[in-house]
Amino acid sequence: MAAGNGLFLPILGFASCVAFIYMSFGDLWMTYDEEPKLGFVERNGTQFFLDGKTFYINGWNSYWLMDHAVEEDRRPRVGEMLQAGAKMGLTVCRAWAFNDGHYNALQISPGRFNEQVFSALDLVIAEARQHGVRLLLSLVNNLKAYGGKTQYVKWAWQEGIGLSSSNDSFFFDPSIRNYFKNYIRTILTRKNTITGIEYRDDPTIFAWELMNEPRCMSDTSGDTLQDWIEEMSAFVKSIDKNHLVTVGLEGFYGPDNPKRLTVNPEEWASRLGSDFIRNSKVSNIDFASVHIYPDHWFHDQEFEDKLKFVSKWMISHIEDGDRELKKPVLFSEYGLSNLNKDFLPSQRDKFYKTVLDTIHKSAKRKHSGAGALAWQFFVEGMDEFNDDFGIVPWERSSTYSLFTEQSCSMWRVLSSALQVCQPHLLQLTHSSVFGMNRPFYECGGGGSRHGCLVTSRTTFQISCRLLELLLCKENIISDIKLEKATGSMDFPVELHIVD
Repeated sequence: MAAGNGLFLPILGFASCVAFIYMSFGDLWMTYDEEPKLGFVERNGTQFFLDGKTFYINGWNSYWLMDHAVEEDRRPRVGEMLQAGAKMGLTVCRAWAFNDGHYNALQISPGRFNEQVFSALDLVIAEARQHGVRLLLSLVNNLKAYGGKTQYVKWAWQEGIGLSSSNDSFFFDPSIRNYFKNYIRTILTRKNTITGIEYRDDPTIFAWELMNEPRCMSDTSGDTLQDWIEEMSAFVKSIDKNHLVTVGLEGFYGPDNPKRLTVNPEEWASRLGSDFIRNSKVSNIDFASVHIYPDHWFHDQEFEDKLKFVSKWMISHIEDGDRELKKPVLFSEYGLSNLNKDFLPSQRDKFYKTVLDTIHKSAKRKHSGAGALAWQFFVEGMDEFNDDFGIVPWERSSTYSLFTEQSCSMWRVLSSALQVCQPHLLQLTHSSVFGMNRPFYECGGGGSRHGCLVTSRTTFQISCRLLELLLCKENIISDIKLEKATGSMDFPVELHIVD
């Protein structure tokens, strides 16, 4: 209800994306000169936990963050993307922590690293920390992009120690396994030049992913890949006992699993050398990963049939997490190509909604569907780096709303278990003297100001449609007074408690 130039929102009993951000990122109630306080995300059975509370993931992929952080003219895009994700209430971003032997390579040759690129990865982690976003970092690619397993095999072959020129020798050649172990050790023990924190001790990192979409098609039994997963996951855990580990699977069922006939997209999917159940059962794998690309897996299906497959695919894997794996299931990539015949942007919205609704239903029932990461997000001016799946999420308002409303929905699931404490009044006052993205340090002080909510050392921005309830450290706010002096949907605000 509007009154004058203010907007009064009675919000007791409602949920909030702002509160969701608090619950996801820990103790954000602080003065401006404090660092964000982050805890490590942990697993208990089929759920992720953070600071003793269930942690649900609504996030995205931006594989390109490290690559763009290397060069000065592209570096600002990193902060812009992470800030935008945080503003949408997104909790995890998946990105590459590898670039092997290519342009702007992190690893120039086995055991030789480019410090400039390593510093760029330092920056990505530091920026994510400042914006309260956690990172799922992948350690190597099954594909040739950014080097991948092909580059490791090439290095071994060039040095005359490779057992085979097959790309799959990455998984079984002892020399290549040692290359990769050395890489893992270097990454995990890296001391961030910006934060001073070793990667293995930094809770900004949500988890490590062993490989993006591993396949070992030369051994369709799956034994070779299984042995590699067991060895590499144990090696990661021997160095880093703080972080979760996942494989990076696409989610296909192997040749001995009856679901290969009823759930896999087609028969070829069981002959890739991977098996979702067997690979995910490894003791040092903390959660399962699944990808969703119906238009790449089917070529003759109608759009509505693809959506039916998506629902069936997700429900099957969530059931696996609940009944057989007893672990969370993260759908770490999902996308719909714009190259499909008769593609419409509205189809992509329907696809996104199908995925997000399935996760929401799983969360409401306390099942193993722990979240999903869209493939993939960019900021403006990055068309040359885009594929047929990428989007700038705020360019289409209906798409943007899907993701922000999912953040609110996941918070509602979380907030249903909270007790409402003594009410206070929260006043948010627009300050017209500051620009949209300029520093805004009006926190703390005496009198009735008890503190200020900030997400970084820049302007705290909040969308009108997301503003429903704010969770303080000990109190649920019962009323909000919002004074807005501009017509912009998003605006800088000063937050303080009024008795």
